Parts: sequence; structure tokens; C-alpha cells
Amino acid sequence: MAVASAAELQPVVNVAGRLQALLDLARSLKPPTAVETALPIAGILPEVSALHDDFSDDYDQTYRYSAVETAARKIFYSLISSIDIQDSAFVQVWNLLDILTLCGDRGICTPELVCWLIEELLDSQTTHGCRTVFDYLESRRERLAQKDFHKKNLVFLRSCNELLRRLSRAEDAIFCGRVFFFLFQTFPLGDKSSVNLRGEFHVENTTKFEVTGSQPEQDGEKIEVDSTPAKAEAETPKASTPQPPTKPGAKAVPAKAPPKKEEEIVLSNNDLYPVFWRLQKDFSDPTRLFAARNFQAFKKGLVNTITKFKRTPTVVQTQAAEAGKRGTKRKLGSAGNDDTNRANIDHFAENYNPKYLTSRELFDLELSDLAFQRHILVQTLILVDFLLSLTEKAKKRLASLETTNKSMLYNFTLSEEDAKWATATRQTITAYLSATHEGKLFNRMVDTVLARDKNWIRWKVESCPSIVRDPVSTESELEARKGAREATRIRRMPERPMGTMDLSFLDEGSVGGLEALKDPARYTAPSITELIDGIQTDQLDLEMAMDEGETMSLQNAMANKRWRAVRQARANQLGVLDKIEPGKDLDPVFRPKSEPEVAKMEGEPNGDAGLGSPGENETAAPELAVTIKDDAGAQTQIAEQASENDKAGQAVI
Repeated sequence: MAVASAAELQPVVNVAGRLQALLDLARSLKPPTAVETALPIAGILPEVSALHDDFSDDYDQTYRYSAVETAARKIFYSLISSIDIQDSAFVQVWNLLDILTLCGDRGICTPELVCWLIEELLDSQTTHGCRTVFDYLESRRERLAQKDFHKKNLVFLRSCNELLRRLSRAEDAIFCGRVFFFLFQTFPLGDKSSVNLRGEFHVENTTKFEVTGSQPEQDGEKIEVDSTPAKAEAETPKASTPQPPTKPGAKAVPAKAPPKKEEEIVLSNNDLYPVFWRLQKDFSDPTRLFAARNFQAFKKGLVNTITKFKRTPTVVQTQAAEAGKRGTKRKLGSAGNDDTNRANIDHFAENYNPKYLTSRELFDLELSDLAFQRHILVQTLILVDFLLSLTEKAKKRLASLETTNKSMLYNFTLSEEDAKWATATRQTITAYLSATHEGKLFNRMVDTVLARDKNWIRWKVESCPSIVRDPVSTESELEARKGAREATRIRRMPERPMGTMDLSFLDEGSVGGLEALKDPARYTAPSITELIDGIQTDQLDLEMAMDEGETMSLQNAMANKRWRAVRQARANQLGVLDKIEPGKDLDPVFRPKSEPEVAKMEGEPNGDAGLGSPGENETAAPELAVTIKDDAGAQTQIAEQASENDKAGQAVI
């Protein structure tokens, strides 16, 4: 008895029929040649939900998922084997993938089924066909990662990594970039799948270059290069000028040229060639610099390289006028029209070499290429930043972290002298890159990228803590809403808030309002007489004060009125200020007693003198003569009526 295959089972046949009906429906809902346009969900949702209608209750979920997967694979293999990916009929494959995506979101099949089929589709296509498949992936990225991504992420990562192994980074650089961008946009920022947690370097990236017999390579590490001025590509040395003899008969001694500093030595291209390409080994494995011998060789080679860059005229490769032709070269900053300058700028955006050629014949041209120089200098900046992260101060800052990834810490500590050299080298490179206006923009971009890379490295040193914040709980949200309502509710002002002034005097009905404000007593300064009367009233109240607070209040009021009276006297009665004594009453000074009153007070034996006989009291006051002697000694008699003085004094009071 023959055993039927899984595709021939009746449940699988039923599901395959429904899937084929869905494909026929999708053909009428979507244009046949569109790849980017997704299949409308509303038009196929009822049919997708009916895929499990043919199963009885005896079949569990696993069996149903297997039946849908088997039917989908049968149709998928049939389509990709019979239709070319460039054919317009291949849109049925995109429709099938859209249907399976919807099935995975609705629980009709396993969510990762569509990812498995896309992975097999990439394996079955050439590089050109994979570009078309990636067009589909980029157009459906958000939809594929919207739900159950934790079940699909490993499939995406595996398929993309396998595709990157197939691609050539030199010929398919743009396509490789599309793959990386897809991964960066699909995976969360805090996902550890693409993080080099142990900080391993790409030591497999070796650089092979030619070494002549006169410059042998010793143990693959060191090369001896004579950097004397005789081999330096500098100006022709002038003949030494003989010095005049210091003594008669002495021979002239030729003057020795002062030795050049290491920064001033410009090696020839032939001498610089092995020194330059040997730097790539240090770039790929910076831990080699932990050895003092390698570090000194690296510093010497880097100084020679930077000096050579500064002394070499740079050129920019312009875009070719026709496709397939190599453009001409011109000096950077030379005169030209706007189109040529724009082409020079576009060169830097499109110039990408994953690995430069190391032939001696090309070395002269590479040194004069500005894009090549920038590529090397950016590598240097990355390495210098790595060295500066190993200073004692930087390591103490990392050691203070609560959780530290031990594999990212190194036992090597950069000395203070080497740290100064690294800082000076970084400043030199930055100044060289910013020499032109376009170079300033390039240098700013590099600084931004390196600053973000430092944050990324710090995150790895902290053992990659989660950067995803947990969702807000329902209780916290309700409490926040309650607080927002309380803060924004309409508030009624009380009739008299605490600390406000009583404004009842403005009421017209309680003897207030505008007329009360017009009272002259509110804005007219009191006279000296009124102030003195007020002081006397306060003195009477002071004698009857009940507590210390009232006493202090009255004393302050008396001092205030006394000061105001003296202030007014300063304006028109300046002479009386000499008569004022501290602590004494102001009444005798500003309102002195007349002579009849003084004589009357002296003639009375006691305070009851006012009760004498009426005849004595009614006697008229005689006229008084007041004699005033002026500065010339003249005497003048002025007669005044005492009664008039008395009346005047009473009027003042």
C-alpha cells in the first residue's frame, strides 16, 4: 500500500485550494506589475479567516499550522520554479507572501513562515534577483516587523548575513549598504544581535604589499627605513658656506646644516611605501600598540605619513562624462565652472573603496587623491580615540560604573607623554581636514560620527543596559490624569483671599468710594502744629498703654511724627534746629510762651491761681515794649499788644 505524501492529504489539499482562490482574488485587487504596493487587507481578510474552516475540532493548532505551511510551500515552489523573477507574473509570489504575512498576524499559521520563504527565495536567486527581493523587503519592512518580531528576528538576521557573504563589497557596495540599512531599521536600537560585546578586532583584515629585497620585512613586524636627509624628498641642500677662520692661518670649517626634526622629514614615495602600508596592521589590531616597540614604530610612521600628505598636492577625481569611462583629475580648489565643482563634491559622496590597491605603481596616484588621504586620516582618528580612552583619567571614569563589561577593559594604561602626543596628532589631523570650506563640513561629519561611536562604546562597557523604557502602568496613568484634572480645574476666587488688603472702603454705600479718596486729608501733608499735637496725644496714650507691644507702637509713632516735623522745619525754619534737643519736647521750640503768660505763670503761687477774684483776672494786659539791639548798636522799640499775641498763639494751637 503506497503512502501518500503530506501534500496529498485532504486537509492540505483543502487549504491549498483556498490559498489558490486567494491568489486569484488578489490578482483582481492589485495591478500585476507592482512590487512595492502591498495587497489590501480589507479585500482578502474574510477569505483568510476561512482557511481553518475545513478542519474539524479533532485537529489541534500544531496540525493546522503544519497543513497551512505545507500547502503554502507547495504553491510557493511551483511559482518560483515556473516564473522568472523579472516576469510580471511573478507578482503572484509577492501576493502569496502578503497573504501569509496576514495569516501569521491573524494566527492562521506560524508568524515566521513568511520569513522562511523569503530566505529560501533569496537563496534561489542571483545577485540581480536578490535586489528585486530586497525591493519587496524594504517596502514591507514595517508590516513584517510590526507583530511577533521576536520570532522573526533570527530568520532575518540569518538570511541577511548569508546574503552579505555572497555579495562583493567592492562591486556591490551599494547593495551591501541597503542590507545593512534594512537590518538597522528593522532591529531595535538596543538589540544585542549586532553588538560586539567582547570588543574583538577584525584581525583577519590583512593588507599585503610589496617588499623589495633592500627593505626586508622582519618577523612581519618591523622594517628599517633610513630617514636621513639624504633620502628625504626635500629641497636640494645648498652648498655649505665656509666659516671665516677665527685665527690667522686656521683653515675654514664648513658649517654643518642643523638636523631636521622628525616632522620636517619628507620621505620619498619609495621609502614611504612600506612604512605607510604597515600602519594598516595597527589599524586592524590596535592592541599591538600596547608593546612599546610597536608604538614607537607606529608614531614614527604616522608622522611621516601626515607630513607627506601635507607636502603632496591633492587632486580630486571628477565624474566621467560617459558611463564606463574614468574621469580626469584636477587640483582641488582650481578654477572651474559650477558643474565641475559640484562633480568634485559628488566624488566624495560616491567614492568608496572597501580595500585600496597596494601596488607600488599606484602609490603615487593614491597619495595625491584627497579621498584616499581622508580615508587614512579617519582611520587614524578612530585609533587615536581608542588610545585616549586608555588614559588613567578615562579608565577611572569607566571603573566608577556600577556594571562594567570586563572584556572591554584593558590592562594597558596610556602614559601622560603618549596622551599628549595623541591629542596633538588629533589636532593636527583636524586642522588639515578643515583646511578648505568643504573640508570643514567633512570634519564636522566625522566628529559627529565619532562622538556617537563613543556613546555606543560606553553602552557596551556598561554591559548593554536596556534602553527601552517599560510601558506606563494603568494606575500611574490614572493618577497622572487625576493630577492633570486637579491642576487645570476652574477655581473660584474667595471673597477675600488670605493676605490681601481690605478694599471695603471703596464701597460707595459705606461712606467710601471715589469721594472718600478725594478727601484732602489723604494727600495733604500735616503741618508742624498738627504733628506736635499728635505727639502730645500719643504721649497721653503712652501713659495708659496696656502691654509692651502697644508701648513700642506708640513710641514708633511719636518718633515718626517728630522726624516729619523736623524735616518740615528744615525747609522754612532752619534757625530753630539748633534749639532742638534729643529727647525733649518740640512744643517749646515751635510754640514759645509770650512774656505776659510767663509773668502770669510766675505770679501765681500754685496751680489754683486761675480761681482768684474776678477783678484781678479781668484787668487788661498793659502794652509791652520789646527792645532789640541790632549789630550797629541801634535800639528800636516795638510795641505789641499782649492780647494780640495771645490770640495769635491760640489761633496757632
